[in-house]
Amino acid sequence: MGERTRTDLPPFARTRPPRLAEASHGFLAGIAHGWGERLVPAPVEPAAARAAAEHRRRLGALFPGRTLVIASGYAAPRNGDADHPFRAHSDFVWATSCQLEGGVLVMHARPGGHDAVLHLPAPARPGERDFHASAAHGELWVGPSAGLPEWSAALDLPVLDVSELTLPPGALTAGAPLHGADTPVAGSGELSRALSDLRRVKDEWEVQQLRVAVDRTVEGFAAVAREVPLAVRDGLGERWLQGTFDRYARTFGNGPGYSTIVGSGPHAPVLHWVRCDGDVLPGQPLLLDMGVEATTLYTADVTRTIPVGGGFTPAQRAVHDLVEAAHRAGMDRVRPGAWFSDFHFASMEVLARGLHDWGLLPVSVDEALSPAGQQHRRYIVCGVGHHLGLDVHDCGASEYGEYHGAPLEPGMVLTVEPGLYFHAHDETVPPELRGLGVRLEDDLLVTADGQEVLSGALPIDAVGLEEWARSAAG
Repeated sequence: MGERTRTDLPPFARTRPPRLAEASHGFLAGIAHGWGERLVPAPVEPAAARAAAEHRRRLGALFPGRTLVIASGYAAPRNGDADHPFRAHSDFVWATSCQLEGGVLVMHARPGGHDAVLHLPAPARPGERDFHASAAHGELWVGPSAGLPEWSAALDLPVLDVSELTLPPGALTAGAPLHGADTPVAGSGELSRALSDLRRVKDEWEVQQLRVAVDRTVEGFAAVAREVPLAVRDGLGERWLQGTFDRYARTFGNGPGYSTIVGSGPHAPVLHWVRCDGDVLPGQPLLLDMGVEATTLYTADVTRTIPVGGGFTPAQRAVHDLVEAAHRAGMDRVRPGAWFSDFHFASMEVLARGLHDWGLLPVSVDEALSPAGQQHRRYIVCGVGHHLGLDVHDCGASEYGEYHGAPLEPGMVLTVEPGLYFHAHDETVPPELRGLGVRLEDDLLVTADGQEVLSGALPIDAVGLEEWARSAAG
């Protein structure tokens, strides 16, 4: 064994490990050389870039003479030195079609319009310190990425390093908080509201992205239904089905557009049951609220409630039939010229009358439907629809007059989603209804003469859902 013995320590043991980026001259001299050049294209489709250019034109027309700034944001910390996966702010994506972390769009005002410049963090190439030292941006850590010239060519837009960004005085800001000199700069409500209002009506390219998201979501529902017998038999539960859909969404899109909801039995009435840590119970309805987010970040939002291990019981069927009637009444109100809130009131009227017929309302239907009443809302505290697009609850910065109090227009995409939620510990309902939750949700495109149900490939009637669930499960 030469001069060493079994008790010898490795060389330099019990000294401080060297910091490669600071003190190891041999490492620094070697790591900078011997790398072949790799050209990585920017991940942007030409149609997406053209749509974003038109979006900027429409936005700029609302703010002549004003400089506009929209930021993509940064990944939120998860724990320790780990971050959540980054998802660019929707306003930034709408205006650029770029999804890069740390990006900032500046629309400089000029006579007759705006000159747009996109600021992005340049990738850390071989020879630069961050190439090996930055776990967030170094190519040795995160892989090769497109350079600023590639982004500029893909977007047909001037692209500069974010280090060259200066905050124009008096600029209106939107998107994620903008990190200027030392402190984040909050968004301007005026610009955020304008972006929200503009995003209400989708162009043809956006509608196509939503069609893709909905189609993939319908396929994801079938993938989940196929796994229901396994989840029951092997005790894998709600979490297995949640993971099944999330895996499908990640494979055929960017991922789920929101936290997937899988609620079996008494969990179905819980509006945002995203814990999904319960069993899948035979004989109990299974509520599935799921949406695929396309790679362009446009998302679907669809809900069905299906029986497990057979058909609906009479009580379950009665609840489902009432929700279906409310759903159809609401969808029938989706047409150009109708107020956005019309379908909400149409669905609520059906639900209130049904609950009154069952003896569950302590007042008349008219009193319950009045603004001061709303007794029926004990069993549906949420609304029955929202705009849909880059955000699952799209256009959330718009004010009442531009959202609920505005008429529907062709090109709008929205959800209709009435439901009834009888919690297991709710003693105002008979025992056979306790622990029952049913929701139906479809994605609708407002057309010139009515509406198109984008998610219509999934049945909404109880018999159709029983047959679909049996078929999908094999």
